[in-house]
Amino acid sequence: MRIPFNKVYAANKEEQYVLEALRSGAHCGNHSFCNRVIDLIKNKYQDLGEIYLTPSCTAALEMGAVLADISPGDEVILPSYTFSSTVNAVILFGAKPVFCEVDPETMNIDPNRIEELITEKTKMILPIDYAGLSCEIDKIMDIANRHNLIVMQDCAQSFGSTYKGKSCGSQAHLAAYSFHETKNYNAGEGGGLVVNVKEWEERAYFLQEKGTDRRLVLNGVKNKYSWVDKGSSYLLSDILAAVLLAQLESEDEIRAKRSKLTEAYFKLFDQYVKRGKVRVFQPTADHELNHHAFWAVFDSVENKNHFMLTLKEKGISAYIGYLPLHSSPMGMKLGYRPEDLPLTEELGDLILRMPFYTDLAESGLEQCMAEMEKVLTEMYPN
Repeated sequence: MRIPFNKVYAANKEEQYVLEALRSGAHCGNHSFCNRVIDLIKNKYQDLGEIYLTPSCTAALEMGAVLADISPGDEVILPSYTFSSTVNAVILFGAKPVFCEVDPETMNIDPNRIEELITEKTKMILPIDYAGLSCEIDKIMDIANRHNLIVMQDCAQSFGSTYKGKSCGSQAHLAAYSFHETKNYNAGEGGGLVVNVKEWEERAYFLQEKGTDRRLVLNGVKNKYSWVDKGSSYLLSDILAAVLLAQLESEDEIRAKRSKLTEAYFKLFDQYVKRGKVRVFQPTADHELNHHAFWAVFDSVENKNHFMLTLKEKGISAYIGYLPLHSSPMGMKLGYRPEDLPLTEELGDLILRMPFYTDLAESGLEQCMAEMEKVLTEMYPN
């Protein structure tokens, strides 16, 4: 059987809920299903601040940048090893991205390299949680507090993960989730912004509603709404929220299935890690995983490519990681060079992500592991 890199998972009630949403006649944002999703998340993860469902994680990041008043002349420190949405959220508003090296153990931003990049223009630190593994957000918040900086955590891949007993997205000033079809829990497209600063909550509602105070009308405070701030349409359709609700109601079941993949991959790569041929991420006791993805760093580009292409011939799709932003065409336009972040550049060439989707736990996992073991044995004979 063919094993794709990713495959959308259907829980139990997506069709039922979508039909309910369609028949309700209330299809835009902040209606019944959006409210049910928010209530479910807040009841399960009670350490999160206010939650705003958005059309995508990209939109959530942009909304967060507006809320943080990111402006021309500001500098934002972030890893180069991330998706373009992370950096676009700040350059759209005129800020300069300042790229930081990664920690090779996690592929997240290296907190020990942040402080040397802070200048009088720095306004924000924007870390990501790669493969669902939390960045060291406590260290990052300590740096931010000492320098009076805002932190917006890109939790696109880490909804449901925890760090030192706290939910990913609960400690930064702002955090953004993704519910794209490639994520553990999906609405096709969709995202969410978490606002953990109480004083920012009302303004966030205004920004989400095109810069109007419509929220006050809905709450019965006013009888008509006005344009009060800048903003955009940062709203998730209630129809997509219906899909997301069905997914999140099955969160524990989905997590349990995906954990089987993590366990199988660790077992597969264990001997090659011990022999120094391959390196995989190593969660600590501080991390509780949502089992979003699994990656491995090979000992050479040639071996990485051989592993990937040989599996492709067998119908198994492993995939490269991010292409570092600093050495991308846009990064070069901004004045960066590949040698500016040599570690990120090296690791970006060597990393490979394994097939990872919920249904694989029930169909194809044994085949996937057996075929990968054959290729690894041929590559690294005893």
